[in-house]
Amino acid sequence: MFNYLEPPNAFYDFERIYSAEQWQKKQKWVADYLAEHQPDIIGFQEVFSTESLKALVTGQGYAYFAVVDQPRVIDDFIYQRPVVAIASRYPIVEVNAVKPNTELAESLGLANDFSFSRKVIRATIEVPHMGHCDCYVVHFKSKRSMLEVDEQDKKRSAEKTIIESLKAQVAGGWGSTIQRGSEATLLMIDMIERREATDHPMILMGDFNNSLADGVLSHLLTNTLRFVSAIDRDAYLAKYCLNDAWDLFQVAQINDSNEIKPASQAEKVTRTPTHYFGAGSSVLDYLLFSCEFDAGYHDSLYQVSDYHTYDRHLINPIFERDGESTDHGIVLVTLTLRS
Repeated sequence: MFNYLEPPNAFYDFERIYSAEQWQKKQKWVADYLAEHQPDIIGFQEVFSTESLKALVTGQGYAYFAVVDQPRVIDDFIYQRPVVAIASRYPIVEVNAVKPNTELAESLGLANDFSFSRKVIRATIEVPHMGHCDCYVVHFKSKRSMLEVDEQDKKRSAEKTIIESLKAQVAGGWGSTIQRGSEATLLMIDMIERREATDHPMILMGDFNNSLADGVLSHLLTNTLRFVSAIDRDAYLAKYCLNDAWDLFQVAQINDSNEIKPASQAEKVTRTPTHYFGAGSSVLDYLLFSCEFDAGYHDSLYQVSDYHTYDRHLINPIFERDGESTDHGIVLVTLTLRS
């Protein structure tokens, strides 16, 4: 949502306040997207004004909306620590904030009071033809350094300030990586335990602030086990593993074509980035699904029939239309019942 905060409140510091015109434009942009694309279930990040967002989505036909946290307010009107939210056209029958296993966190060398940088939503939704499905919305820790240096400190020389900034960037960046990877790990453990207890299908959506391919979050797609026989492994692994919607879309496309194609051919299709920074781009926003949505799984009910990244506001922005939009592409997946 990129700082969704109703004026006259300010985000992060007292000067960052939307004018009435800017706020109206931001709300219209969100409403126009929902009206055009009609997602049945949608997750939001960077929400400050939760009641305002609830009113907006209700007006667009979303009867169900949930948050599990509220932003922090300082000096009466300056907002910090935005939260995630979820809206659905289908009934949300249960909502919880995921709580990390503190005993496990401590055994991993983390603080025993470890917490997610933004609370994770688990909303159990009554999905047509499927029943209860656990939908998780996340916004993992950003890559921004956890350490800051006062560059205006007159007591340090210019060289010393640069050195201290470099040290803070190296150490603080690694600290953020540890936090982000730990959040994904403890969430995945909770999802496995929840799956074992309820057998609910699972959907994980959100801004991961990281590529799934670089190792920090790759365990979210773990599908192998060491030192376990293939018979035992294959019988249970699929049930507890998650799959990238992009990969599921490729599988569904191959299955629908009734042709046997090499895996490398599917990989040649270019995946649209969801974030641009300077001259670079990356995929930071994901939808992960359990096996019930995998066309390659014999007992699956749905398949990913379409995968689309909405990025017009990033690559071809028009100020009047996109001036108060968002800084990420929006991933939209279409699920179709398998025949």
